[in-house]
Amino acid sequence: MVKFTARNLNIWFGQIHALKNVNIEVEANEILSVIGPSNSGKTSFLRMLNRLNDLNPGFKMNGELEFDKEEIRKIDVEILRKRVGMVFALPLPLPLSILENVAYGVRMHGEKDRNRISEIVERSLKQAYLWDEVKDRLNVSAFKLSGGQQQRLCIARTLAVEPEVILFDEPCSGLDPISTAKVEEAMLKLKKDYTIVLVTNNVKQAARVGDRTAFFLSGELVELDRTEKIFTAPSDTRTDGYIRGKFG
Repeated sequence: MVKFTARNLNIWFGQIHALKNVNIEVEANEILSVIGPSNSGKTSFLRMLNRLNDLNPGFKMNGELEFDKEEIRKIDVEILRKRVGMVFALPLPLPLSILENVAYGVRMHGEKDRNRISEIVERSLKQAYLWDEVKDRLNVSAFKLSGGQQQRLCIARTLAVEPEVILFDEPCSGLDPISTAKVEEAMLKLKKDYTIVLVTNNVKQAARVGDRTAFFLSGELVELDRTEKIFTAPSDTRTDGYIRGKFG
């Protein structure tokens, strides 16, 4: 099953042509790793999937982008962002308790039953591999958590509103190796129930978790294939050069 389909997708920010004739499908229940150097278009592609690029006043697009076979521009943006959650590079906990951080979106979507909210909070924290570390201090400020724990809290907050897709924009860029491993472990478990698109500057991370990998360069999708093939026998010399660290 295909979750997203882009056909001849082009986007601009003012005069900057950020994505050029991109054709790609994102399959359900896969982790798609997206790699490429700075200004390659990978984050612009990611932000297309829940229409965050719309917030840029210079943004325009042509071509097609579908989510579950429906043109993405025809989907109400609030509904889309509930179905397609996003975890950013820097953890952004709310100035609330651990519990209320996770419950925030649930309450915003109208849930009032305290027992139901407690169930959702526990389930989400377990999915984000954080429950065992915080279950005895749920009323403590989220700012008391370490950076890695805050990032997993943000994952739990995203999971609490039950999206279908989770977009990760360099979620481990500021984390230590142990925290990174926990986030990656969570991703690998989550793909059973969610579709995941991961933008990362860490090619080793892309290789560890991705089912398929897409390589972007200068706004173009250079290559998309099974991760094993991308990292052992890429079809394009530019992909090989990037993976080997010759540029980027």
